[in-house]
Amino acid sequence: MSFLPIQPPGVLLKITEILQNSNYRLSQFNEEDILELEGQITLKKTAKGSVPYIQCQVRAKPIRLTPEEVIRQLYLRVLMDRYQYPAERIQVEYPVHFGREIKRADLVVFDQDKTTSVFMIVEIKSPKWSSGKEQLKSYCHATGAPIAIWTNGESISYWNRRDPNHFFDISHIPMATETLEDVLNERFTITDLIEKDKLITERKSLKDLIQDMENEVLAHAGVDVFEEVFKLIFTKLYDEWLAGRDRDRFLEFRNTGQTETALNQKIQNLFSSAKEQWQGVFEESTRIQLSPSHLGICVSSLQDVKLFNSNLEVVDEAFEYLMSKSSKGEKGQYFTPRYVIDMCVKMLNPQAHETLIDTAAGSSGFTVHGIFHVWKQILEEKNIHASHLFTIEQKPMACDKYVQDKVFAIDFDEKAVRVARTLNLIAGDGQTNVLHLNTLDYTRWDETTKQEEWLDTFNEGFKRLKKLRGKANSNKEFNFDLLMANPPFAGDIKDGQIITRYELGKNTNGKWRSNVGRDILFIERNLDFLRPGGRMAIVLPQGRFNNASDKIIRDFIAERCRILAVVGLHQNTFKPHTGTKTSVLFVQKWNDDPKAGPPCPKVDDYNIFFATMQKPGKDNSGEKIYVRQRNPEFQPLETRTGKIPAKTVKETPNKYNTVPEFLPEYALDSHGHLFVDHDLFNHDGLTGDGIAEAFAEFAKKEALPFF
Repeated sequence: MSFLPIQPPGVLLKITEILQNSNYRLSQFNEEDILELEGQITLKKTAKGSVPYIQCQVRAKPIRLTPEEVIRQLYLRVLMDRYQYPAERIQVEYPVHFGREIKRADLVVFDQDKTTSVFMIVEIKSPKWSSGKEQLKSYCHATGAPIAIWTNGESISYWNRRDPNHFFDISHIPMATETLEDVLNERFTITDLIEKDKLITERKSLKDLIQDMENEVLAHAGVDVFEEVFKLIFTKLYDEWLAGRDRDRFLEFRNTGQTETALNQKIQNLFSSAKEQWQGVFEESTRIQLSPSHLGICVSSLQDVKLFNSNLEVVDEAFEYLMSKSSKGEKGQYFTPRYVIDMCVKMLNPQAHETLIDTAAGSSGFTVHGIFHVWKQILEEKNIHASHLFTIEQKPMACDKYVQDKVFAIDFDEKAVRVARTLNLIAGDGQTNVLHLNTLDYTRWDETTKQEEWLDTFNEGFKRLKKLRGKANSNKEFNFDLLMANPPFAGDIKDGQIITRYELGKNTNGKWRSNVGRDILFIERNLDFLRPGGRMAIVLPQGRFNNASDKIIRDFIAERCRILAVVGLHQNTFKPHTGTKTSVLFVQKWNDDPKAGPPCPKVDDYNIFFATMQKPGKDNSGEKIYVRQRNPEFQPLETRTGKIPAKTVKETPNKYNTVPEFLPEYALDSHGHLFVDHDLFNHDGLTGDGIAEAFAEFAKKEALPFF
């Protein structure tokens, strides 16, 4: 062959050029390995130009560098340099026999003692592990290999095959001098979990892991998927919560190689302790219904995931997926994306002395993120730094008191209430005001609140809610400072006993309608929850702002409130559940009496803030779009945030810490997590200012009392 010499410095062929337009990435590999591989690339002259080759460390011959081969060569370096496996224990393109058919595994590592037995099989495949797992299973079945590895260079998965049908996640592979048992018997503290969190190290999402568990065992286990995954997450949250308060404690939610019976008993006991700590979510007699073998697989899948972070976003996303699987969308209720919630929180700017409620709570995203907003204010006042384990750590009493006394949530869906209670119980140190009630049907609340079973769970929260009534013994009016909600906007209310309680239940002729959209009644009901001067953010279908037939609704709102802002959301915001175009309405209830609440004197003419979301945040199929490391002009993230002038970066590309070629494609926040590409607000200084920051400037110019 005719090869050019190794490329001199300054004209290196970049690996990213080879990977361009492929689904392979480099984030699993370190800078040193990538640069060393680039330095060893040779070019073969062909009629169509120069083709990159590399001298394979195992095959000892030049191999053409395709995108897949790049990842294979880099993973060979991981096996040999990081895990210390010698070349003689590794084979590339290993033949696996299936009767007369022969397939070739990308890499195998042989057993140290039985040198012809396959110990590990590695499959290089893109774009997702689900496409490689089945192939790996067949290879393991054919060879008897106990360990399987999949990677595409960005994500990676490790499995232990314990019997022909069950593959268990493991934290990592053994070093060359270790056994599989050494890996299985590892004990983790919360510090170890932080370091080895697979959401970061393996580039997974909790939703992906749940889907994988569904495919592997849950769909065939004869159980309610929502209930069983909820129990597992609930139990693991408790385990992490305990470990966060005792950093030397070993985590118990782990499959450490004990018998299936022993693991089952350990996890059932942990679940029982969690139920005792956080009451009112599961009945006392409830047990995890998974079989011991299925439980072992699920525990292995979840054990290396850190659920707690600074804002519970990880578990939030999982619950959103589970609730959508439980047909919540059929009732017209859709989980509000957390970046929309955070925009609302930033624009209404809740304070520690103010009461807050969500009347259509779902998983309670509005209240939980409102809690985080206020907590940060409290910590800043006390000069306490919030770490990435913010939600798990002991906080000042003022933080707990705020949750216990000021924050409320209501929902009529029993599953949603249990999810919301879980998140609020964690935030409120065992106390919560999440109530299972029908917000619109308030005249029948007394029937519900007299039931003994309901009182056992919700009475303490309801007693606190009653203190905020506008009138004694009436559930119609309350005195809340803030309300944030995304009410159901599909399906009509047809119950005349409910409709006749509302002014908006009438048509333009003043007669009661036979059916009314849920969201219409929620507008009026929510205003009844607010004290004079109270403020509200509510997600509504765009038609309520545009349709001529809905003018009566707009007049109703304008008569009772100052319209602060209208923010148009992108049509993809609530996909894949619905493509309905929505906007967020922000209002403040008129108030001419300073003693009754925050001032908002009624005027006829005033300015209103209007904005429209330009970046979709999700693609047309409803998958989130994450911020990439660089824009299409290959400028660093700092350029896009406005911290460094773009022109300066182009003139001196190495001076301002520009993003190297080998970094992951997507940007990560301070917790190592991806974040959605939207323009609703500035994400921790990593993106440019958005709609929320523009509204804050507007609010200050307008002298609005809450800014």
